[in-house]
Amino acid sequence: MNSREIRETRVFRLSMANPGDLSELAALFDAGTLDPHHVAAIIGKTEGNGGVNDFTRGYFTQSLMILLGARLKISPAGAAERVPCVLSGGTEGVMSPHYVVFARTKGTGGAINKPALAVGTSFSEAVAPEVLGRMPHVEATADAVRAAMADAGLAPEEVHFVQVKAPCLTSAKIEEARRRGKSTVASDPNRAMAFARAAGALGAALALGDVPRDKLSDGALVQDTSLYSSRVSASSGVEISRTEVIVLGNGLGWAGKLRIAHREMADALDVQAIHDALHDLGIPSTSSVAEADRERIKAVLIKAEPDRRGQVHGYRHTMLDDTDINAQRHIRAAVGGMSAAALGDGRIFISGGAEHQGPDGGGLVAIVAETQ
Repeated sequence: MNSREIRETRVFRLSMANPGDLSELAALFDAGTLDPHHVAAIIGKTEGNGGVNDFTRGYFTQSLMILLGARLKISPAGAAERVPCVLSGGTEGVMSPHYVVFARTKGTGGAINKPALAVGTSFSEAVAPEVLGRMPHVEATADAVRAAMADAGLAPEEVHFVQVKAPCLTSAKIEEARRRGKSTVASDPNRAMAFARAAGALGAALALGDVPRDKLSDGALVQDTSLYSSRVSASSGVEISRTEVIVLGNGLGWAGKLRIAHREMADALDVQAIHDALHDLGIPSTSSVAEADRERIKAVLIKAEPDRRGQVHGYRHTMLDDTDINAQRHIRAAVGGMSAAALGDGRIFISGGAEHQGPDGGGLVAIVAETQ
């Protein structure tokens, strides 16, 4: 492989003052630090409720595509066709609203003898309301993940993290399907979000080889918690109509000092998984990351879920019984506090709704950092 074929991933973790604030990204463009043509994908946390009616995700996406479209001299819709933007609403507790920009450039080094951070992206076709959360959605997601892996030049075993964003049903979409004589996976939009996440997670798990095809069926979605991947994060939102996929791994043919590591989180108190992922990247961590090492960390991506059995470490929790505060908001706040204490930084992407994304009551953590 010659140097002209070598690629490099650059990562920028940027803060936002509100869900429409792209000022830090615009400043990078203005300074020439980042070429807008190199932006490959964005993953971020906005300060909404994380539910069906969380329009902070759409607000950010719209603002981003207007900015990218202007800089690329294309329409906002054209920008949305080329750059997946995966957002999770809800920055409860000490989490800080932010977004992570993944850029792809030509590598500057010669032959590469060890893997470096690689990023690949893809989009599925539009997902029909009657398909969402069912096996055709799983299969379409698997195809999209395979396309993203090919885009990054990664084999399944080289992948550490797959981010899937699926559309979700609204009352209007459910009614539109009914008028066409079609049924949807659920009549409750909030319930349908769980099935959309499940289809995204199991589609990615199928593509990665973490779950065999003969174990999958409509009846397994959301129900069979033994089927999961600890390398997948899946979300659902009204701001998109097709599934968006971002794949991160360590691959040959990629230059730079950035690497990604992941660990399975056994439960909502598994801070050791965070320390282990940091150690995999050569970052010392026993209680909290030293201030001198914090700048090496470029992205922290976590999935978490309230244990449906109602216990953590054998003691009862009440997240699922609270009718005042949604359980996903509880889990984001709890895991956010734990992980921010370990990392010394509240700019953490934590997404709830972890159906088939790690073990029941657990999840996953993936960290991108600069190695020495």
